Amino acid sequence: MPILHIARYRTRDGVHHGRRDGGDFVRMSAPPWEGGVETGPADRAAEVRVLAPVTPSKIVCVGLNYRAHIAESATVLPGAQTPREPLLFLKPPSAVIASGEPIRDPAGVTRLDPEAELAVVIGRRASAVRAEDAMDCVAGLTCFNDVSARNYQAQDGQWTRAKGFDTFAPLGPWMAVGLAPDRLALECRVNGQIRQRGSTADLLFPVAELIRHISGIMTLEPGDVIATGTPARVSPVRPGDRVEVEVEGIGVLENAVEMAACESR
Repeated sequence: MPILHIARYRTRDGVHHGRRDGGDFVRMSAPPWEGGVETGPADRAAEVRVLAPVTPSKIVCVGLNYRAHIAESATVLPGAQTPREPLLFLKPPSAVIASGEPIRDPAGVTRLDPEAELAVVIGRRASAVRAEDAMDCVAGLTCFNDVSARNYQAQDGQWTRAKGFDTFAPLGPWMAVGLAPDRLALECRVNGQIRQRGSTADLLFPVAELIRHISGIMTLEPGDVIATGTPARVSPVRPGDRVEVEVEGIGVLENAVEMAACESR
């Protein structure tokens, strides 16, 4: 099966899905996981606004899913240990932004960290799914940036505020359909310099196990996102920086950091 890159984008006549074809997007009647087919016409990339590839009802994130990241997390979260089961937290849908949109650095945040991650998008309703059936529930893969206010994460003892600000869930730029998630290289770059580099082969809990575990707790709906965790070497950014998250076989998610409106520091 060929790997397809499916974008969600806005034109003058509305929001569409399309298969990426060089510099164009071949319009589809719906995304392929909903049975969509190509209808044409081709929309020029320069003439569309690329949106986040899905609008999830929830974003289920996995913490401490790379062993090297567990070790460095102990410097921020005392007592951090290797989880026996996936460590889950949620981000609100209101945090989602597309590639090209700015990450806002809120007032009160003293350390703002990007985290490069592979994201899995659910394609059909999933409840209590077996691991051997898990990949049948996947619509595709995309890039994710788990932006985190590290001072609030340490201060609060739970992660809702630290992870839930508006703009703290960059997602995109499109979805890769038909791409296996098992051995994909991923990087985080800030102003062109590599900050993180890892491989999904090093996930403590692989994608199928994550879907099994999460779907046993909550029903996953089409369009929901599972962010699978970040590798080591997390470090902070500040307004004016440009963050890139690249996952092999998918593309580059790029967002600038800017100061939140009505702030001066």
